[in-house]
Amino acid sequence: MSTLTRFDRRDFGIALAAMTLVVLASNILVQYPFGHLGLGDYLTWGAFTYPFSFLITDLSNRRFGTAGARRVVYAGFVLAVILSVALATPRIAIASGAAFLVAQLLDIRIFASLRNRAWWLPPFVSSVISSALDTALFFSIAFYCGAIPGTGVAISDLLGAVGIADSCIALPWTKLAIADYGVKLLLAALSIAPYGAILAVMRRPSFQKA
Repeated sequence: MSTLTRFDRRDFGIALAAMTLVVLASNILVQYPFGHLGLGDYLTWGAFTYPFSFLITDLSNRRFGTAGARRVVYAGFVLAVILSVALATPRIAIASGAAFLVAQLLDIRIFASLRNRAWWLPPFVSSVISSALDTALFFSIAFYCGAIPGTGVAISDLLGAVGIADSCIALPWTKLAIADYGVKLLLAALSIAPYGAILAVMRRPSFQKA
């Protein structure tokens, strides 16, 4: 990423603040079931906020290129995990951090490979694929209370071994994960409209290469 201009720094700050806010809010809201329309056993409030992290990453990819988008992801990851440790449980913070980092970096790679296709294709395809990985990683780490297959050791035991007190939140995580991914797919489609609107008025990047 080349030298940042004043506008680059401003836009980077906006992207970073938006990413931190979305992930932090999601880490807190995922602990609360969505108690409407009989969906309390299937959805948490976090399902409606977290998918916007992929929109932020994709817009950052367009604005700053892949290297700049990675900087947004890395900085957002550090800030969100630190804040989540203070405001959520350690397990939620760890699960969120791991899922966020892996899935967002995959999103950036897929987006970059499709960058020259139709404008709507990179954000949609990258979000659909990356969201699946994110969902699987987050819910299995955050809410699986049994022993890790093949080891006989629970995640709580591993955390306790490194001095992290953990109390597993017993939620129907597989149902939550499936419903959560369904919401992510819906929002991936709905986000195409705001993505296109923002893209139309976005400043042209002063650099493109990773």
